[in-house]
Amino acid sequence: MEFNEELINKFGNDLLIGLTNEENKDILKEFKAIEASMNLINEIDGISKIEPMHYPFIVTPTLRDDKIIENEEVNDLLKNSDKVNDREIEVLKVVE
Repeated sequence: MEFNEELINKFGNDLLIGLTNEENKDILKEFKAIEASMNLINEIDGISKIEPMHYPFIVTPTLRDDKIIENEEVNDLLKNSDKVNDREIEVLKVVE
């Protein structure tokens, strides 16, 4: 795909952002720089034989040990609320 001003304008219109001529030229310049970098990468010998990586670091996941945590008594916690119905806290309706 060849990037040109018309294609950049089409992308801008598709994204509903509308580009000025100056913005279009700046973006086109950026795309040309990216394209040149990609061409340099593609010229590396044997690059097509390398499997793409989704994450470049080897990470060994570690899980924490499960620990039993003593919870507060529910009735003690309910004492902090003004309005309680059985074991539920009443809240104001916020959606009309």
